[in-house]
Amino acid sequence: MAPVRAPPGTQPALFPSLKVYFYNHSLWSQPATDPIRTTTLYTSDPLQSVRMRAPRQLIPTPLLKPAYRLYEARLLQKLDRNRFPSHIAVILDGHRRYARSEGFADYRESYRAGMAQFEAFLGWASDLGIEAITGWLLSTENLKRPAQELAPLFEVFIEFFQRLPERANTLGYQLRFIGSMDLLPPELSAAAKQAEEASEAHDSHLTIALGYGGRQEIADATRELVRDLTEAADLEDDIADHITPEAIAEHLYASDLPDPDLVIRTSGESRLSGFLMWQAAYSEYSFVDVYWPAFRRVDFLRELRNYTLRERRFGQ
Repeated sequence: MAPVRAPPGTQPALFPSLKVYFYNHSLWSQPATDPIRTTTLYTSDPLQSVRMRAPRQLIPTPLLKPAYRLYEARLLQKLDRNRFPSHIAVILDGHRRYARSEGFADYRESYRAGMAQFEAFLGWASDLGIEAITGWLLSTENLKRPAQELAPLFEVFIEFFQRLPERANTLGYQLRFIGSMDLLPPELSAAAKQAEEASEAHDSHLTIALGYGGRQEIADATRELVRDLTEAADLEDDIADHITPEAIAEHLYASDLPDPDLVIRTSGESRLSGFLMWQAAYSEYSFVDVYWPAFRRVDFLRELRNYTLRERRFGQ
């Protein structure tokens, strides 16, 4: 292969025992690759380096965790904490594909792995002072899946909701649920209600979107606004004159929360699928190839790094 020059302005990170340099993947054209598993590698002379795929066994297994810790530390050092997002929304996608890729007997294992990873994610966010998290666990469209697929998912959710309040309280997040709870099985909606009631008041917020659809939220908000306007005794103008973006926003499911600054979706899908359609109009988006159960702290730190480097214009 022809020699490849290192990207201008980049600084290589050296693993001395391996005599190999790697560059952060986002500075190249491989946004989904892992700098340790499958990245472009360079010899100790970056100007004479050759692009190649790095098999996992290149780094011995005992060195993988220390290598990742080193890389995470490097990312943390480069993060501008003054530019951190206040509100991060996450689409937890890819559980079924993860189950198939791992050869699981059914989806329960991947759903359990995904919920455990979400608990870990909350810890990462809390450690960095993220004030609001919204996680989309179940959409209205998901409810159209076959019953044999939904049953294990509901089972895992109920287990998860039983321990989520304690986790949220420990991390300082007040828990709430949004969505069309009336569409859920009674035992699932009851578990969500009990979890919300067990949550304590905190300054930070954890919102779980369950049975949620963005179009449905806007329809519900508009319907509630029209109902309120109709019931207003002192209303003299046409109702239509009072249906404004600001008025609709006040009737959204979590109207007291700021709009999300960053929306992360896993599994390689580059779409929002209706998630927070109103609130995410000027959010920054990150689409990550990894399936949610395999989403790691280093993946999260990369997306934070990328966010802090962006220039937000809010449509201006």
